[in-house]
Amino acid sequence: MALFRQLDDQVDQLLGLFKKEDNWLIVINADPDALGSALALKRIMTRRVNAAAIAQINEIKRPDNLSMIRYCRIPTQKLIPNLAAQYDKFALVDSQPHHNPEFKPFQFTVVIDHHPIQQENLVSADFVDIRPKYGAVCTMMTEYLYNMKIRPAKLLATALMYGIRCDTRTFEREFIDADMAAFKYLSKFADSKLMNRISRSEFHLDWMRYFSRAFYNLRRIGHGLFAHCGNVDNPDILVIVADFFTRAHNVAWVVVSGTADDKLVCIFRGDGLRRDMGTMAQKIMNGLGSAGGHKQAARAEVELSALDGVDPEIFMLKRLGHGRKSPIRRI
Repeated sequence: MALFRQLDDQVDQLLGLFKKEDNWLIVINADPDALGSALALKRIMTRRVNAAAIAQINEIKRPDNLSMIRYCRIPTQKLIPNLAAQYDKFALVDSQPHHNPEFKPFQFTVVIDHHPIQQENLVSADFVDIRPKYGAVCTMMTEYLYNMKIRPAKLLATALMYGIRCDTRTFEREFIDADMAAFKYLSKFADSKLMNRISRSEFHLDWMRYFSRAFYNLRRIGHGLFAHCGNVDNPDILVIVADFFTRAHNVAWVVVSGTADDKLVCIFRGDGLRRDMGTMAQKIMNGLGSAGGHKQAARAEVELSALDGVDPEIFMLKRLGHGRKSPIRRI
């Protein structure tokens, strides 16, 4: 029995797009899964194209992401117009073009992702591989490497393994057999000590004050929890706070919000049993800004100017409490 599914047709189609004279830019919204996947695609492009680089649309501030970039030597840089102008081909991994306005200027030739497919936003590209059942795009890229008989070097294997670990939350979120198989396969080549070193760099000490704010503002809404952290230096702290609250007993979902860079940022987390967080995020925002994600994890962002002067915390309380008979109460 083969370790991974055969991808002969996909491999032939993908490799057929890589020409010696082309300059490729792999665009990502940087997180561990995107970083590991981009590094794998860059490895596949090696010696097949003239140049291949990675660029992220977001500012990278989370310590674990910075550690991953440093220790796994991932050559990503901030995407700016002058950088993009140096490339004639563009690939997108761990996202779809409609996920962020920053992707709109680009005509992507390659799109590889695992987020849900939206019928109203179908992806058009020469090569599209979207598998919503997969727990991580790093799993998909591991399959490509295996099918191409490319043995991942230590740092690449570590990056891919860490990406799978993060997006499946060490297999607590939805995953399939392929995710487990890829994780096991990569463990033969990865540096486990290096991966642990990355994972233990989760947050800055001065981020602890946001936990204090979240606890003070924590409210029970039905079977869920909501906390507003106010203005934050980095929206990534909202992810860490939300993940922390998912450990509370008998809590079906968690929403943690905050403001940063003139935007309201909301992180949605669920137990995967009673609510689809991606759908919940879209319904809560009702067309404002961008919203979406997976069944157990989602994110929404909306410009503060779109709130018509309503306080962000009040805005979220009204949206989350709309139509509920039970009162919203502080913990």
